[in-house]
Amino acid sequence: MPGLSDGGVDDLGVPFFGVPDDELTDDEIRLKYAPVVYGPSWRRDEDGSFVLPEHTLGWGIVQWCTEFLEPLDPEQEVFTFTLEQLRLILWWYAVDEDGKFLFPSHGVLQRIKGWGKDPLLAVLCLVEAFGPSQFLGWGGDGEAVGKRRPNALVQIFALKMEQTANTFDMFHQLIGDKLRSQYGVDVRLQIIRGCRNTARIEVKTSSFRSTEGNRATFCVLNETQHWLPSQNGDNLRNTVEGNLSKMRGRSIAITNAYKPGEGSVAEREREAYVKTLEGEIRDSGLFYDSLEAPDHTPLSERVFKIVYSMVRGDSYWCDPESAWTSTMSPTRPTSESRRMFLNQVWQPEDSLYSSAEWKRIERKATLAKGDRVCLGFDGGKSDDSTALVAIRVSDGLMVPLLLEEKPEDMRDRWEVDRGRVDSKVHEVFRDYDVVGFFADVALWESYIADWSLDYGERLIARASERSPIAWDMRSKKRSAMLHEQFMSAILNKRVSHGGPRGLALAFRRHVLNVVRRDTAWGVSFSKPGRESKRKVDMYAAAMLAYGAYQEYQTQVALGALKSKGRQSGAFTRF
Repeated sequence: MPGLSDGGVDDLGVPFFGVPDDELTDDEIRLKYAPVVYGPSWRRDEDGSFVLPEHTLGWGIVQWCTEFLEPLDPEQEVFTFTLEQLRLILWWYAVDEDGKFLFPSHGVLQRIKGWGKDPLLAVLCLVEAFGPSQFLGWGGDGEAVGKRRPNALVQIFALKMEQTANTFDMFHQLIGDKLRSQYGVDVRLQIIRGCRNTARIEVKTSSFRSTEGNRATFCVLNETQHWLPSQNGDNLRNTVEGNLSKMRGRSIAITNAYKPGEGSVAEREREAYVKTLEGEIRDSGLFYDSLEAPDHTPLSERVFKIVYSMVRGDSYWCDPESAWTSTMSPTRPTSESRRMFLNQVWQPEDSLYSSAEWKRIERKATLAKGDRVCLGFDGGKSDDSTALVAIRVSDGLMVPLLLEEKPEDMRDRWEVDRGRVDSKVHEVFRDYDVVGFFADVALWESYIADWSLDYGERLIARASERSPIAWDMRSKKRSAMLHEQFMSAILNKRVSHGGPRGLALAFRRHVLNVVRRDTAWGVSFSKPGRESKRKVDMYAAAMLAYGAYQEYQTQVALGALKSKGRQSGAFTRF
């Protein structure tokens, strides 16, 4: 039986990567396709045990739920969380040594379809309205103790009223005689009142103007994968955030994996979270928790059912057989099946590359000073990003060197720091043996002219007859021809990519934003739409670096032919 000792591990540490799935046991399949974990609930220690917060209000909240809420499972005598739900509660209510929440404002819970997001969020709404959800002090055992929040206003938001129905229906099952008696809870149509009308839970929809001004203490944002800009999704999200800030309240969004390119609130929040991992923006304490199938998961029945059983977490009621049957429906796009049942943020069918294709050429490698490289540059001013990418001549390793991009959390006007970009270019020429440099001329003509004067003589590859560096991307035919060659190099694994984690994640984001554009001259590329905020500039820079890389190889080959011709008396025309 193949094993790790047989060399079945790829460059990124994926076990049994080169071994056919039908030669692996179920346990080996679980290792090969282990879920990708974001957030704290599935994070494990070195010994394999789950990591739990040092201080949390969660233990008291769990006890309160057991005492006051009715069980959702008819086979249970008292309300009981799954272990996965328990860990989520413990982390969402984690506090520091001063009793302040570790996650002070907002959270995102992304899980597969049918996982049970609505029931869990209904529980949180009741906790926030009537339970010990606020820090009171420290108990005799040194653990955090909570208290009920006075004048609690809990709101459940969705774009359409029917989207709140699943959450609100849970209240009728969770609220029993004990909660009614203790807190005077009264359940009406779309509103719950209690504590002598000083606490209430209500549902709201997408009229962000009528919502503005509410002094909410806790909000649920339901199915944010559907909160699109065209439906005022952004406006509603911003209004909720503003209302909560008045009361130092918190919110949590529930979502399935979103469809990339739509600009949904779920997509924007994921991108903001990824940018904190990249180091591009300040960590605001966002609670983001997701359990996802890895990119290289195939849609074969055996593997799908095993992986589905892992990404469902502890939601044992999610049936692999039913999920597989839905996946095989001829009316369901593959990308939708992956989003719904594997919780993968999967590119639509018009995306140029899949996550798996990009992952396949990833390496844990980067440049060393003195390496011979070719560079590519794509520059913007304010809206578009500015990127510099290198390709190592010896092995085709692509490494991002710079990205200037408007921060996700900046609402004011922003422009690229041209001085920083210029300084980085000079630094790269100082630290590496640069033999080719192709740069798109748009908006950066004067800088490219200066770089050509400074370094043009040392470049073996030339962008054009008129300039060693300047490349005009407006030349559709020439750019499309280069792009087809670059695309072929990626898909046929003639290049790879690596580099520092932050920039590597940004590179991946830009590549997966790219969509296919067929032209009269061949396959070109673009971002998802003209007004899309999803950038592709780092991909464009990498393509130009590849162009310089190809031209360098051509010139080296011609040089070898010239040398051979001089030695033999042939090729005298060169």
